[in-house]
Amino acid sequence: MLNPDRYFDPDPTTRAIARRLYSKVKNLPLVCPHGHVDPRILADNTPFPDPTELIIVPDHYIFRMFYSRGIPLESLGIPTRDGTAVETDHRKIWQIFGDNFYLFRGTPTSCWLSHEFSEVFGIRTPLNGQTAMAIYDEIWEKLRTPEFLPRALFEQFNIEVLVTTDGASDGLEQHERIRESGWGGRVLPTFRPDACVNIQAAGWREEICRLGRVTNREIVCFRSYLAALEDRRAFFKSMGATATDHAVVEPLTVDLGAMEVEAIFARALRGEPDEGDARLFTAHMLMEMARMSAEDGLVMQLHAGSSRNHNSVIFERFGLDKGCDMPVACEFTRNLKPLLNKYGNEPGFRLVLFTLDESTYSRELAPLAGHYPAVRLGPAWWFHDSREGMTRFRERATETAGIYNTVGFNDDTRAFPSIPARHDLARRVDCNFLAGLTARHVIEVDQAEEMAVDLAYNLVKEAYRL
Repeated sequence: MLNPDRYFDPDPTTRAIARRLYSKVKNLPLVCPHGHVDPRILADNTPFPDPTELIIVPDHYIFRMFYSRGIPLESLGIPTRDGTAVETDHRKIWQIFGDNFYLFRGTPTSCWLSHEFSEVFGIRTPLNGQTAMAIYDEIWEKLRTPEFLPRALFEQFNIEVLVTTDGASDGLEQHERIRESGWGGRVLPTFRPDACVNIQAAGWREEICRLGRVTNREIVCFRSYLAALEDRRAFFKSMGATATDHAVVEPLTVDLGAMEVEAIFARALRGEPDEGDARLFTAHMLMEMARMSAEDGLVMQLHAGSSRNHNSVIFERFGLDKGCDMPVACEFTRNLKPLLNKYGNEPGFRLVLFTLDESTYSRELAPLAGHYPAVRLGPAWWFHDSREGMTRFRERATETAGIYNTVGFNDDTRAFPSIPARHDLARRVDCNFLAGLTARHVIEVDQAEEMAVDLAYNLVKEAYRL
């Protein structure tokens, strides 16, 4: 059984206040404005295959740790794109999981999985090598029941809205199936055009061809390319989207002249762009996406500071999102100045900033959010969405930006059953942070109660226009 006071400060005064605040938010609905759950899960609403397929295979938090300890991804059943054979015995994979579960001690993954096992699946036995098979069988039996179908879990988790992340050329067929099914769950798409923007990425020209097909446009120049993206944004918005999402290594923004950007785009279509072209084109496209957001009202999310697919061997064999993204230093104040001077004062524009570079929280991000009306701070992300990372974010950002220039919490998950665990951890951390301010008489307890509800529920709805 999980300790009801987990993650709260051991100081009696602070802990008592944290308990009081948590009681106000623990049962609030979950608003999930950014994540990577496959909408097909909820469109099909068929039983999850088995515990391994549900918990281990989609979650790079789990298998990146195992890989770091010398356990091959092939032995964990992670699908390859080069045809390399992988383990197909899911019970054997689960046994590896149990034998090595101790590796997660003190990590957010341990916090999430412990909550998931106890609160979602009712497991009362600690996972280890000896208990692994019994726990596998217990979860497997529950996955065969109607109560553990995806839509039933969606409702059990008290999810008010779940937002997915979808490519610009995606037809959103799964979202359409959910809408037509008559089920009342609210599942919305997010427009993510990265595959259309990164002109040096393998397959970029093929992606442009797909974009042309779905928009019934011949993309032969930059203007036709922009028109196709605007068409897709309108389609996503018609399907309920309220936001876009953009991933960059550096948040550079540059407003290129028409002739220069057309020349870069022409080189890209010929397959001749260089690294400088790609850097400038991405920087210019952030300006274009900000312009479009100012016009159509879609909230613009910018994830910066992640060097994607750092391990080329893993990327070539297994593909994207395999736990190989690494933090790099970021600079926001100068890089975002062109964008913010052009759109940061526009009442219809909203920009949510995320980073993996914690050093920018107090130096740059909080001052930017504390000044520009358009800017909000996204929560601690990837390596920092832990008890310590969330606390550091609140400590470094709140004094300058307050909490009302942040967007509360989003779970950013691919592992569907971990959603309530991630929100519970965030709510406990925020309540503990506010309890500390209350115990030191920085705020009063009634203010802390209002702030706790805002952080857990209200801010995310307001920021993402949900």
